[in-house]
Amino acid sequence: MTTQQIMHEITQDPFANVTFSGGDPMFQAEGFLELALAIRRETNKTIWCFSGFTFETLQKKEHTRALLEQIDVLVDGPFVQSLRDTDLLFRGSSNQRLIDVRRSLTAGSPILFVYQPYPIAI
Repeated sequence: MTTQQIMHEITQDPFANVTFSGGDPMFQAEGFLELALAIRRETNKTIWCFSGFTFETLQKKEHTRALLEQIDVLVDGPFVQSLRDTDLLFRGSSNQRLIDVRRSLTAGSPILFVYQPYPIAI
């Protein structure tokens, strides 16, 4: 699919945000960067990314840092079966972190993302 075709699909659902995952998006950082820039340009969607690499590693490499700069939340680190924890939100093992990427890049070190669910009106 082209970036334009993917963007067409993304813009069809005004409520869904975007998650980069599967394999590892950082192995194809240039392609994902093109898509992330289009998402930023054409929507107000939040971008999450799952990567087996750590934030510290990704920010040091030019091609992955460029993609990192477009991501809102990074779930970093490899899944480790012996650290599996089904009670964790958005991650599978306790070594993985939820990183607030924008704040972390500004600070120069990882700042954890704090999930705040929307209140449900009944």
